[in-house]
Amino acid sequence: MAFDLSMFRTKSVDALLKDSQEGSHKLHRVLGPIDVTMIGIGAIIGAGIFAMIGEAAVGASSGYPAGPALILSFLITSIACGFTALCYAELAAMVPISGSAYTYAYATMGELVAWIIGWDLIIEYAIGNVAVAISWSGYFNDFLKTLTGLEIPFWLRTDYRTFVQRGFELASAPHLLGFPVVFNLPAVAIVAFLTVILVIGVKESSRFNDVMVAFKLAILALFIGVGFYYFKIENWTPFAPGGWKGVQVGAATVFFAYIGFDAVSTVAEETKDPKRDMPLGILGSLAVCTVLYILVTIALTGMMPFGELRNKITEPLVAGLEYNHASRWIVGLVSFGAVVANTAVLLVFQMGQPRIFFAMSRDGLLPQYFARVHPRFKTPHVTTIWTGVAVAVLAAFCNLDEMANLCNIGTLFAFVLVCVGVIILRVKDPDRPRPFKVPFGVLFPVLGILFCLFLMLGLGWVTWLRFKLWLLAGLIIYVLYGNKHSRLRAASGGSR
Repeated sequence: MAFDLSMFRTKSVDALLKDSQEGSHKLHRVLGPIDVTMIGIGAIIGAGIFAMIGEAAVGASSGYPAGPALILSFLITSIACGFTALCYAELAAMVPISGSAYTYAYATMGELVAWIIGWDLIIEYAIGNVAVAISWSGYFNDFLKTLTGLEIPFWLRTDYRTFVQRGFELASAPHLLGFPVVFNLPAVAIVAFLTVILVIGVKESSRFNDVMVAFKLAILALFIGVGFYYFKIENWTPFAPGGWKGVQVGAATVFFAYIGFDAVSTVAEETKDPKRDMPLGILGSLAVCTVLYILVTIALTGMMPFGELRNKITEPLVAGLEYNHASRWIVGLVSFGAVVANTAVLLVFQMGQPRIFFAMSRDGLLPQYFARVHPRFKTPHVTTIWTGVAVAVLAAFCNLDEMANLCNIGTLFAFVLVCVGVIILRVKDPDRPRPFKVPFGVLFPVLGILFCLFLMLGLGWVTWLRFKLWLLAGLIIYVLYGNKHSRLRAASGGSR
C-alpha cells in the first residue's frame, strides 16, 4: 500500500472531546488535585533514583562515568523536562483526554504521527515498567535479606545474561526438560499483583499510591540526612571523571529518573477538574522530585567514592549505606523504601499504558476489543490485563540497563513531538481557550525540543538501532491494520 496524504489527517480537539463522552467508552472522573499530584510523584520517584543513579555515576555501560558531576546531569535533565512539562500542562488542560502525547499528536500532526507516538509510548510505559520491575526485584531481595537473613536464589531473581555475567554457570541452575530455569519471579509477581489492583478501580489504585508516595518521600529524606552525616568532600575528587561527555551521557541515563510526570496526562479523562489539576499535577510533581534528586545525588556521591558503586550498581543507595557501615535498620528501611517506590512507579505506569491502548482502540487504530470498559469497575480492564501479561513476561527474562535506555529514547522522542504539538496548535487553533499556557510564546517549546534532542544524542548506537526497528514494526502494523480501520478515515469517506 502506498502512502498518501490522508494518513496525515488530523482529528480536531472538538472531535476528540466528543468521542471521549461516548457512553460505552466513557471513563469516570473521580480524581482530585492531590490525587493527580501524588500520581505524578508516584510515577517519577522509583527505579531511576534508586537504581539508575549508580549506572550513570560509574558509566557502566557507556564507559563515560559522570561521577559527582552527576549533579550537573540532573540539573540539565530537569531543565529539559521542565520545558516539556510546561508543554504537557498546556495540552493536558486544553485536551483532557486519555492517550497523553498520542492524543495531542492526533490533533496537531495527523493520524500517522499519532500512531507512531502511540506505538513509541509503549516503550516508555510498558518497557519502562519492565526495567522498574527488575529493579524492584533486586531491592526486594535486599530487604528480605536484611529482615530475615534469607535470600531468593539468584537464578530465581535474574535473567540469563546477568546470571552468566555474574560468573554463574547455567549448569548450576535447576533444569526443566533440559533447559536451565533462570527467570525473575519477584518481578513477575509484583506486576501480576498490581494488574489486579488496577482492574478493580482507578480511585482505589490512587489511594494505594498516596500511601506509598508518602512513605517513599520519608525514606528519601532519611537517606539524605544520613548521607550528609557521612559526607566527605574528598569523595568529590575527581568531580567529573568522564568530562563533559560523562555529564551528557549521565544526563541521558538519569532521564529515566524523571520519566513519569507525563503519566499524569494519561488520567486527564478521569480527573474532576483537568483544566486546573493537570498543570498542577504535572509541574508540581516535577518540581518536588527535582529538588529531592539533587539532594540524593549530593549525599550519595559525597558519602562514598563513586567507583565503589560498580560492585552494587542496581542498588546504589544501599551500597552507600553499607560502605559507611550504617545501622542495619537504616539499610533495611531504605531497601524497603525502594521496594515501595518502585511499586508506586509500576502502579502508575501500568495505569498509563492501558489508557493509551484504550484511546488508540477507541479511534479504530487498534481492534475495538481493547476499548472495552469493565461494566462494574469502569476501568479499561482488557488493555490493563494484556499490558500486565506482556510486562511480566519481559521482566522475567530481560536485562535492566537495556530496558532503561530503550525507555529513555522512546520517551524523549515523545517529548519532542509534544513540544512540536504546542507550536502547531498555537498556529492552527490560536483562539481556543487555554486554561494554562506556556509562557514566552514558542521559546520554551523550542528549547524543550533542543534539550531533548541533546539528551537523545547521549544514548548509544545500539539503543538507536533498537528504537528504529521498533518504529519500523509499528509502521508496518499501522499500514496493515490501523490505516484501514481508522474511525476518522471512515468518517471522512476513506482515503482520498
